Amino acid sequence: MNKVKFLLMTLVVALLASCGTSRTVPITGRKQNLLVSDEQVLSLSNQEYTKYMQTAKKSTDAANTEMVKRVGQRLATAVEAYLSQNGMAAELKEYSWEFNLVQDKSVNAFCMPGGKIVVFEGLLPVTQDEASLAVVLGHEIAHAVAKHSAERISNEYKNQYGTQLLGAVAAGAGVSADIQQIGALVISLGGKAFTSGFSRKQESEADHMGLIFAAMAGYDPQTATAFWQRMASVSGGGSSSIFSDHPSDATRIKNIQGWMPEALTYYKPPTTTKTTTKATKTTKTTKKTTSTKKKK
Repeated sequence: MNKVKFLLMTLVVALLASCGTSRTVPITGRKQNLLVSDEQVLSLSNQEYTKYMQTAKKSTDAANTEMVKRVGQRLATAVEAYLSQNGMAAELKEYSWEFNLVQDKSVNAFCMPGGKIVVFEGLLPVTQDEASLAVVLGHEIAHAVAKHSAERISNEYKNQYGTQLLGAVAAGAGVSADIQQIGALVISLGGKAFTSGFSRKQESEADHMGLIFAAMAGYDPQTATAFWQRMASVSGGGSSSIFSDHPSDATRIKNIQGWMPEALTYYKPPTTTKTTTKATKTTKTTKKTTSTKKKK
């Protein structure tokens, strides 16, 4: 009996895998199997983002708002260039980047699939500079590029409907009815599928990718260590509120230091053109005429 159950479970896993799409996560090379389509995820994501922005209050600080948009767009440009150069140009159609700063004292930020990113004003006193902000935004963009939301929904589907699918297989029935329940699961998860609940593995992967993205965009990745040390002081050394499911700040800092040599290979500091004004020195030569008087 146990052998039969094992064989059935193996078949369930194979069926679930065959129904999905396999892909490789950029930068890390991790393999994924996604059971939901990009269209499903982006459709619900856009709906949730629109609902959120209808209730959120945008920041009235023009300088900080412009900074968030500037840093975000610089990262987005670098990420799109990387995807294009590495055979993933087809994925660019999924992104419609938008960066907003909202009035909220929480030390937080989040990203919806498709590139809709929100930064809370409470985060800026901790980031303190653009390079540190780039580390956070790089992390958020990484969630979108790695399709972590689609992966979470796929995993939830496997957990919730695997038993039902097992029953269908055991009875000799087809699996199409169970596969159709993916849509219902996406709706039931709602916005939580996009703004929270990422696994520790996904959060760590976003740290890794985000560090590389910041470096690609010309921001010094070495600022990440000091930033997370500040985050540790805010959170008391535990898991900071910005990513509740993330490893502790101490673990994150250790991981980031391990990824730093890789990040530095992508880092090219912006070149600044210095204009040198050459002063022309004019030397006037005064010809002195000496008159020699003959003595009589």
